[in-house]
Order: sequence, then structure tokens, then C-alpha cells
Amino acid sequence: MTVDTTAVSRTDIENGRRAYELDRSHVFHSWQAQALFQPMTVLAASGSYVWDGEGNRLLDLSSQLVNTNIGHQHPTVVAAIQRQAGQLCTIAPQYVNDTRSEAARLITELMPEGLDKVFFTNGGADANEHAIRMARLHTGRTKVLSAYRSYHGGTQLAVNVTGDPRRFNNDYSAEGVVHFMPAYPYRSYFGSTTEEEETERALRHLEDLIVLEGAQNIAALILETIPGTAGIYVPPAGYLAGVRELTSKYGIVFIADEVMAGFGRAGAWLAIDHWDLTPDLITFAKGVNSGYVPLGGVVLNQEIAATFDERVYPGGLTYSGHPLACAAAVATITAMREEGMVDNAARLGAEIIGPRLREIAERHPSVGDVRGLGCFWAVELVKNRQTKEPMAPYGGSSPAMAELTNALKAGGILPFVNFNRVHIVPPLNISDEDLRFGLDVLDEALTLTDAHVE
Repeated sequence: MTVDTTAVSRTDIENGRRAYELDRSHVFHSWQAQALFQPMTVLAASGSYVWDGEGNRLLDLSSQLVNTNIGHQHPTVVAAIQRQAGQLCTIAPQYVNDTRSEAARLITELMPEGLDKVFFTNGGADANEHAIRMARLHTGRTKVLSAYRSYHGGTQLAVNVTGDPRRFNNDYSAEGVVHFMPAYPYRSYFGSTTEEEETERALRHLEDLIVLEGAQNIAALILETIPGTAGIYVPPAGYLAGVRELTSKYGIVFIADEVMAGFGRAGAWLAIDHWDLTPDLITFAKGVNSGYVPLGGVVLNQEIAATFDERVYPGGLTYSGHPLACAAAVATITAMREEGMVDNAARLGAEIIGPRLREIAERHPSVGDVRGLGCFWAVELVKNRQTKEPMAPYGGSSPAMAELTNALKAGGILPFVNFNRVHIVPPLNISDEDLRFGLDVLDEALTLTDAHVE
């Protein structure tokens, strides 16, 4: 691979090497064993591409952490941040500012009817923390139900609510969280052989759990509409409607975590739009402004919002509704509308990603399953299709997956690889040509994992 001098210079590369040295001396990274970590330097980014520390151009099929939904350095959003910085960089959250007001208006326009109040946070983890706090105060109950194979954030409550291995070393069983088995058709925990069976059995399990835990003690159920880092396993027909019915039946607040799946990622403004669902609270972050400035939030229905009409809500953040972040959100939503990015994401999924991944699956014995919607897909790799033994253990990696990851990078792709899966999560405005190139690289690289099939 050659240096693309149109994006980075030799001076940039030298500066990047200095940055790497400083990083290794002074930066403490998320989710890493610090001494073993060898991070990639990023010198520049534009559209669907990033340039690494040696000037190599990589197609970003990860959208970073599945958040740069409009790609890198979108000029409309960059300009909006610059204008806002020139007008008002920051202001405390107790004051009205026009940018936050407009962001709230635009966000609530995208929500189901009756959800028309926004509490702004700095990201998805604190959005989920505050949603649970609101549910507990509203109901007077304590327990929270969440699914295994989920991710809701890295703060103390959020990581305990999380249902993947990142919880293990942070779980002190003191946060009132009870986990349940999700509907996951490919790896059914209920012995299901059809999606209909999976829906029926998963809902029966959930209701049994509610009864056995004591519905009168359960404040909230939080669920990623489509789980993200846990596997992008799309819920089977009828499952989300059944969850909504159970939470209504037992007076439990239903929190839809749309942090990753929302704002066009799944080919709709919200993933819940695919199922015409109305939760009580919706959490968001990531794609609301493509992560250009940190922003998240909770959207409240009228009943829960009214709980705090005459009662102080005991929570807040210094940067709630930060003007720069809200300016980025206003510009992002506007650009997504004007450029038809949500419809484009649906088209890319239906016409390019889905058909190509299914064709790839037919030819590669290491592919156990492909699934997704919009620009939100997972390729699950296995050693044996009959037993579904994963190519890497739950919570870990393997030489086969490391080999695959290296091959994807060598082919010019920045991938999203987790456990035994490759996630195909490009920007919503990626070109058809670039997307097809990325899928071609994946197709070729999968011959390496095929060699590990038993």
C-alpha cells in the first residue's frame, strides 16, 4: 500500500510518530491492557476513509465505534460547529440557548407520538443511567431487567446493566440488575427451530422472570432495539411487541436503547420504526451528531416527564445540551434529511450489503450467519456450521480472527471485529463503489477463516 499524499504529508507522518510516542507515555486507553496495546495512529479522515500513521488510506467500515453515520468531516457539520464556536462556545445547562432548543425540537420530531421532552447527556452510558434513574423515581421501584448479550455503557450502573463480558470484572451485584435471555434466533437459548418458536419461548421466559423476581419490584426493562456490539441480532417478528405488552401489563417502564441502532443506522430514523413501537423512554447518542462533539440524551414520554413537573429531578450534567454538541446535532439531522441518508442506508442494506453477504455465506463454510438491516450487519464466523462452534470464544479472540483482521487491514479496510464476528457498519452515505470494494476485500479475506473450519 502506498502513501496517499493528497491527504497527508511526510511532515504529518513524522508528527504522527511523535504523537504515538506521547500516547504510549501518557494516555490510558479504554478497554485495554495498557502495556500490550499498540494503537493505530490516525492522521486524517474524510468521508468514508481514514489515513493511518504511515499515510495508508483505509475504508472505514467500522464508522469508528458505529457512530460516524454521516462519515468523517462532513462540511455542513464542521461549518456549523465553527459558526457556533464563534457565537457561543458554552453555557451552563440552566440557561436557555437557541441551539439546544432547536436540537430538542428536531430530535422529538423523529420520536413516536407522546415522547416530546429531551434530557441531554454527554453520551450513551449516562443517557442509560439517567433513564433508569427516571424510571426508578417514577415507579418507586428498584430492579432493572436487561438482556444478556447487550451493551449499555461503561459507567457503574450502565456496565452492570450490560450483558456482555465487559461487565464481568465490574459486576458487584449491587445495582439491582437482573439479566434475562434474549431472543437470538441463530443461537437460541430455548431450543427454537423457527423464529415463531423463538418469539414465543423468549417472551414466556421473560414473563416467568418478571413473576419470579416480583413485578412490584421492577422499575424498568432496558433493551437495545437491535443489539450492536453484542452481535447485531435482529429481533424476530413479534418479539418487541411482546416485550412492550409485558412491560405495560406489569407497570414496568420500557427503555429502548437506540444509542447505536438509531439515527439512520438500521435504515430508519429509529430502529423501533421497523416495528412501530412506542417505548416509555428512548436513549440516544452516537449517530445524533455522528460523534463530532459528544452528545447523548433521554427522550421522555408525557407521563414520566410529568412526574417531575412539581418534583425536582435529582440529576444533571455541567455539559447537558452543550451548544457545540447541539449545533452538530442540528446540522447532522438537517444534512441527513437533505441528502436522503436514511433512505440510502435502507437501500444499501437491501440492495448491496444483504444480497452480497448472503452470496458470500453460500461460498464460505466459515460463515455461520449473516444478519442485519440498513448499514448495520454482522457476519458470524464458525468452525463448524452444524455445531455452530464460534471461530473465537465468547468474550475473546483467536488466531483465526486475528489473521482475518490483519488481512482486512492489509486489503485497505478498517474493520469492526468483535469475538467471532465481523460487523459491516459503514457510513450511511458511503458510495456504492466503495461499499462493493469493502465487501470484495471481506470475501477474499474469508478464505483464511475457511482454513480453520473443522
